[in-house]
Amino acid sequence: MKKNLKKANFLILSVILACSVLPIRVSASFEIPGTCRVQADAGRAYTVKTLDYDYDHNTYLSLRDVAMVLKDTDKGFSLEITKNAVSLSLGSAYTPLGVENEPWEDSESPDISLRRNEIKINGEEVSYYTLIMSLPSGDYDCFMMAADLAMILDVNITIPAAGALQIRTQEPFFISPADLEQAGYFREVNSVLAGDAATGEIYYQYQSDMPYPIASITKLMTCLLTMDAISKGQISLEEQVVISDAVEALADSSDGVIPLKAGEEITVKDLLTGALLPSSNECALCLAETIAGSEEAFVEMMNQKARELGLSQAVFFNCHGLPSFSEDPIPSKRQNRMSAEDMFRLVAYLLKVYPQITDITSRKEAVLESLDLEVRNTNPLVYNLSEVTGLKTGTTNKAGACLVTSMAVEDGTVEHDLVVIVLGAESSVERGRVSGLLARYALQAFHTGTEKTQDGTSDQTGDDIPIHAEAAVDWILRTAKNMDEEKSK
Repeated sequence: MKKNLKKANFLILSVILACSVLPIRVSASFEIPGTCRVQADAGRAYTVKTLDYDYDHNTYLSLRDVAMVLKDTDKGFSLEITKNAVSLSLGSAYTPLGVENEPWEDSESPDISLRRNEIKINGEEVSYYTLIMSLPSGDYDCFMMAADLAMILDVNITIPAAGALQIRTQEPFFISPADLEQAGYFREVNSVLAGDAATGEIYYQYQSDMPYPIASITKLMTCLLTMDAISKGQISLEEQVVISDAVEALADSSDGVIPLKAGEEITVKDLLTGALLPSSNECALCLAETIAGSEEAFVEMMNQKARELGLSQAVFFNCHGLPSFSEDPIPSKRQNRMSAEDMFRLVAYLLKVYPQITDITSRKEAVLESLDLEVRNTNPLVYNLSEVTGLKTGTTNKAGACLVTSMAVEDGTVEHDLVVIVLGAESSVERGRVSGLLARYALQAFHTGTEKTQDGTSDQTGDDIPIHAEAAVDWILRTAKNMDEEKSK
């Protein structure tokens, strides 16, 4: 890794990412107003208003105040903010309203909530959680996490002292997961893993060998078996499938996503899209019944496929990932489980054998033609990073918020699929933020290499031999193939 990325003063946004900016407390509420001092490079320090959401040190910064801090730098930006939408234009001059960098006018806590407000960066839709509040003037201000803002602007932010932030506009955004782990950042998730599926190289992992509930990420196995059935000629993407009573019942339940009615027909392609983008449980069930005749038989296929792939920590009870109850007099609640390592193997296999699946999972929205219904991708990173090609979200009370992200990158010779797995985040807000941080770390590691982890194990660089023999052989063959193709041009 480049020497300058190892400097101690980078400290990976460790306090910021652990939500530890220290505002001056005004009153205790769900949104606690405060201030901090923010300086860009060697410029003057400004007062920036903050809101702690739900608890101390879960700090969001005023975008209008930060816009003034960066006004005369090459990271400056303009803002348009309405009641529920934000438009941020990078490189544009900010027009002040006259209320920036002033302390809070009173001690009354704002009555606002954290939402996925509509946000556009240079006209492109992105997905971040923000707080938008009205100002006495009738205008609006938007509050955003420092880590999210740093990722958007591609700047490094450090904390030189309590209640102060330093924005280094000439230093790119930088992440050290090992330092984050040491600071306790991953204690509120079950496990994480980031690696290169093309080579089998693991960049970073935390509790990745322990099985946890996976919720709707289950649908990746359902997708794999569906693609297997298509490749065998058992079904086709354009085949019309008749919806069963069981599928309608699930669609009509509180876990329903897409309104499917018994006796109507829908294509396999629409079922696959519905299962992967909006995470339709009823679409997954319809696929299972179509392929195996019943969900029970399909679950046997899922567990058999897991054994074939060497997924030693995987166990499936259903095709969609919802909690499953046993038929005992006192029923037990069961959930599909996998380790992050096993999920990495599953995803690597899926992307290797059926790379066309990302034609679906990389889309922000799609139309289910059988129903004339538009659906949207539940993966927030599809909107935030151009490299993202999928893959799947999942949430239950037990599993927490989970996300598997894939990204397509090139090393000049062959294309690689980078994979980030986050299991058990406490909310969809944190799921997106942890995944976003690790996705950027995976890109950073792919291009510049990695360091040793805290436990002393060595993360490999791109020049090392891949850790999985099958991946190594496949990587060599694909590299040779691409080199031959280049020579023949």
